[in-house]
Amino acid sequence: MIYDYLVVGHGLAGAILTCFLEKAGKTVLVIDAPKENSASRVAAGLINPVAGKRFAKSWQVDSFLPAATSFYQEMEARYHAEFFYRKPILKLFSTPEEQNNWMGKSTDAAWEGYIETTHLQLPTSEYVHQELGGLLIQQGGYVALRPFLDLREEDLKSRGAFRSEAFDFSQLQLVPEGVKYGGVQARKIIFCEGAQGAQNPFFSWLPFSLNKGEILDINVPDFEATYIYNKAVYVVPLGQYQYRVGATYNWRNLEEALTIEAREELETKVQDILKKPFEVTKQYVGVRPAVRDRKPLMGLHPQNPQVGIFNGMGSKGVLMAPLLAQQFIAHIEQETALWPEVNIVRYLSLYLASTSNT
Repeated sequence: MIYDYLVVGHGLAGAILTCFLEKAGKTVLVIDAPKENSASRVAAGLINPVAGKRFAKSWQVDSFLPAATSFYQEMEARYHAEFFYRKPILKLFSTPEEQNNWMGKSTDAAWEGYIETTHLQLPTSEYVHQELGGLLIQQGGYVALRPFLDLREEDLKSRGAFRSEAFDFSQLQLVPEGVKYGGVQARKIIFCEGAQGAQNPFFSWLPFSLNKGEILDINVPDFEATYIYNKAVYVVPLGQYQYRVGATYNWRNLEEALTIEAREELETKVQDILKKPFEVTKQYVGVRPAVRDRKPLMGLHPQNPQVGIFNGMGSKGVLMAPLLAQQFIAHIEQETALWPEVNIVRYLSLYLASTSNT
């Protein structure tokens, strides 16, 4: 059989790209060796319109957020399941300096629709250290990624569109009309391998900046929060007194093993948010496919246009991937331009340098 696309990898990026390829009427075969601690399955799936310590709007959030909301709602309706949870985020101030930093920016009209309230002081809480106040951020939430990915995988398998196997580069042949692999042929192959993409022989020249993250699941008896809390770490309410806490960032040690250091770091930071005792019920670890400039990697190979990459979403993939997947497909099928910030052409000099040394 001749497919339109082979998609290698079925984490967040691969799953969402495949959804939109099928929606565009393309035939797809996914090849993936499921991995329990892949970054997509470990992540909390946060959607946060505010970027980190800088108190800036997330890049292109005005475009990303409507596309993401529409996509996850459509998927919930399709699979008759709930995995998209919209919750306001209470960004707690750590110091008076943080208060002042935000107050200097809060009058900017660009925040309209995202910041509901700025609290310079909040009432004393039995459960939360919130005396210095914080920002109440609208349009936040999270996607329960593991159930979403499982549903997509089951759907693809039911139609014979999913192979549970590790991809073998030695079987891949590039031919004038596309690619051949393991008895099948396709017009194009798109690699969505997450952290493994750093070892992909076609794209090893791209500047991945992989980092390991660890998170915790905790139980907090008799506390059901209405917010996602954020102060150095996030505390995401999952229901029934369960919370997900994260995350750590480690660029030095990428070994996929749980560490006591990460657990202790997260526990200490949780204690800076929650007043009540909690029980750690599970610890997770995964390696994020981050990129040096913190922007995704999308595009077709400079010399082999039948080979593409859709990767490098980092910690904002839940927010960015739905719109970027649509843009990538339009780029391939209709030759529309990609945003220069995500197009791998921005690193063409690295590719040319790598080929000149071979």
